[in-house]
Amino acid sequence: QVQLVESGGGLVEPGGSLSLSCAASGTIFSINCMAWYRQAPGKERDLVAEIIGIGNIKYLDSARGRFTISRDNAGKTVYLQMNSLKPEDTAVYYCNVKYRRTYVSEQIFDAWGQGTLVTVSS
Repeated sequence: QVQLVESGGGLVEPGGSLSLSCAASGTIFSINCMAWYRQAPGKERDLVAEIIGIGNIKYLDSARGRFTISRDNAGKTVYLQMNSLKPEDTAVYYCNVKYRRTYVSEQIFDAWGQGTLVTVSS
């Protein structure tokens, strides 16, 4: 089993900044991808940013230039630095990790964090 523990959500005024973190623990041989998704009320869950492998990074168009995704050196914690926040960034943010459990199997597993609420409002 893999556990993802998220932290860092909260209330911030428009134009402000927040930093999210997500730490993975459990039976992990390797991590293929670490990502952040978000889901606003009544909307689908969207990919915000992801790191594939070592340095392949992708962003949601509306997040590019304002958000920065990164991983720690051990590779099991992912961060999302969010700057210039807008009311439309308000959502529950979820961490997602795609990983292999052992070196003998190439099967990829999915794990999700519990979600952390980000509210951008004056």
